[in-house]
Amino acid sequence: MTTTGTLVLLGAGAAVLLYLLYLLGQVLGRVLEALAVVAVVFIALWLVCKATAITVVWLARHWRTTATVAGVAAWCWLFGWPSLLVTAVVAGVGLGWWRMASVPTFDRLAGRRLRAWWLRWAFYAPRLPRWLRACHLTVPDPGTPVVLQVNPLARTSTAPRHRPRRDQIPRVLGVRSGPSWDEVRVRLVPGQTPEAFDEAARALAVARGVARCQVRELAPNVVSIDFQRRNLLAGVTAAPAVEHLAGVNGAAVDLRRVWSGRTEYGTDWHQSLIGGHTLVAGATGAGKGSLMWAPLLAIAPAIRDGLVRVNGIDPKGMELAYGRRLFHRYTVTSRDTLEMLDELVESMEARKRAHAGSVRTVPITRETPLELIEFDEIGALIRYVGDRKTREAITERIALLTTQGRALGFTVRGYVQEPTKDTVPVRELFPRRVCLRVASKSHVGMVLGDHAYDRGAWANRIGESEAGVGYLFGEGIREPLRVRAGWVSDEAIKALEGFVSGALPRTAAAPVLALPSPTEHEAGGAA
Repeated sequence: MTTTGTLVLLGAGAAVLLYLLYLLGQVLGRVLEALAVVAVVFIALWLVCKATAITVVWLARHWRTTATVAGVAAWCWLFGWPSLLVTAVVAGVGLGWWRMASVPTFDRLAGRRLRAWWLRWAFYAPRLPRWLRACHLTVPDPGTPVVLQVNPLARTSTAPRHRPRRDQIPRVLGVRSGPSWDEVRVRLVPGQTPEAFDEAARALAVARGVARCQVRELAPNVVSIDFQRRNLLAGVTAAPAVEHLAGVNGAAVDLRRVWSGRTEYGTDWHQSLIGGHTLVAGATGAGKGSLMWAPLLAIAPAIRDGLVRVNGIDPKGMELAYGRRLFHRYTVTSRDTLEMLDELVESMEARKRAHAGSVRTVPITRETPLELIEFDEIGALIRYVGDRKTREAITERIALLTTQGRALGFTVRGYVQEPTKDTVPVRELFPRRVCLRVASKSHVGMVLGDHAYDRGAWANRIGESEAGVGYLFGEGIREPLRVRAGWVSDEAIKALEGFVSGALPRTAAAPVLALPSPTEHEAGGAA
């Protein structure tokens, strides 16, 4: 075969191959075009379903806003926008008149819900992310590149600024607004712990521009950042007049719920005088006397009727001496105190022998009254005053009363200025503790526990003009509670002394119970 024939055959073969490839390309093109159409349709459907799901979830999560927008749109479509404007003006005027006529009722039924909605969308939602970033409460991106810039004069390294992702910053779930507090619920992101928010409470308070901020753990990944807008304890809380209790039967006094003052939430503060012992710590002038006298005034009918016997230990010989006739036993010196404590321990042992095996808790009656021991300046007699053996004996008696007296009707309430372990070696035997104004941050931890200060018990920041203001923490209280004890004047103490000793007349026309009625405030509406 000649060279020409070979070339012709090769050319014909190449033409056939190219034609086949052309046909194959057309087939593959149709197949790829069909696959592309299917992919586009599938992706479009997937995006539509995802957008629909996101929209439904958002509308369901923010159902109040959704219902409001839908209602406004329906109103405008049915009746026109002028009627909506007139209705809004009338409603605004009505709400304003309602607020002027009765602020408590307005705030309880409508004001706090409107305020919570406004604060969430106009205040906390746009500002809280900035505060969290400033307080280092976001999760950094470990993969952020660093740009190195080199010039003849200097070499600098910078990280490019970028917007944090949703998985790096906590999200606001809702806001509740009360008379004095705003509760902002946020969901933590992976890598965060509630303890980190506890440690940043002071920084968050500064960022918000408020005096107090505390963090509450609602769920493993949800916390409530509470900001105090108003200080409801700025004014003095007056204790009730003892004359109003003349017609009250002592048995009607609930010793497990004794009025003692007010809380920072605007509610009455009640504490139990049975079932536990209380240690109150505070500097000079912090208001320890208010925490002592206010509960005694509230249980005056029970003291008068012999259901409660108050025993006073007064190393200074001044505070309790002003109401001397109120006390069944009263001592000043260390030797007399030891004798009184021996009597109390012997009485406790007698009750134990009489009721062992029959009851778990000795009932409070005239035969077995509540023995209330008011120990003023407890550190004086167990640390400073008297000889070493007497101090050790007093400490031993106090330990016996605090460890065994709960079920037998013996309650110890101690008051101290310096709450160190050396001053009060039996400090851990007092389950209930109140920390008033103290000089050092470390004293807060000594009284309320190691984590009390991080959770908002800033007792070292209480002002000298806020006598009776303190913090409760522990024994069922998850977050520090700020309270102010009722103030009892010198005249009220003398009136209480006369009431208990029978110097005041008992008038049958007096009300059955004249203690301040609790003024409960709801937490507020969620936005």
